[in-house]
Amino acid sequence: MPLFFIRHYKTIPHPLYKWIHSFFTLTPKPIIFSFLLYIPFLLTFLKSKIFKMDTVTRLVSSRPVVIFSRSSCSMCHTIKSLLLEFGVNPAVYELDEMTKGLEIEQALLRNGRNPIVPAVFIGGEYVGGANEIISLHLQRSLQPMLKNAGALWV
Repeated sequence: MPLFFIRHYKTIPHPLYKWIHSFFTLTPKPIIFSFLLYIPFLLTFLKSKIFKMDTVTRLVSSRPVVIFSRSSCSMCHTIKSLLLEFGVNPAVYELDEMTKGLEIEQALLRNGRNPIVPAVFIGGEYVGGANEIISLHLQRSLQPMLKNAGALWV
């Protein structure tokens, strides 16, 4: 194996490591060399995807209640108003006003958050969008959830 590849080989996550190892042991050398040219780009791509989800995780863990929203979304405004009426002071991230808002939106979409906004996290866990929050409120289980997360002092 060329020294160029060995330097990057150990930085790849474990499942990819096994796949690349089998690729290099079973593939003819000319094909391997052409694949090696793309390794730095592949690593940069993977690190950027991991960084985006790390950003979302960091933002979500910073406060008891976090809402990812758009400033023009009426349902987002409704959810923010509902939580403010309870006395909760949520961290609200307006994705259309953030510089990295599009990347955060894509990270939320990749993790199955559909529709993307509003995305409400309580106690670091994804609770849902507008439908789920309103349903929890009507079932009277939203307030206990907020108390358990430390967002309410009542």
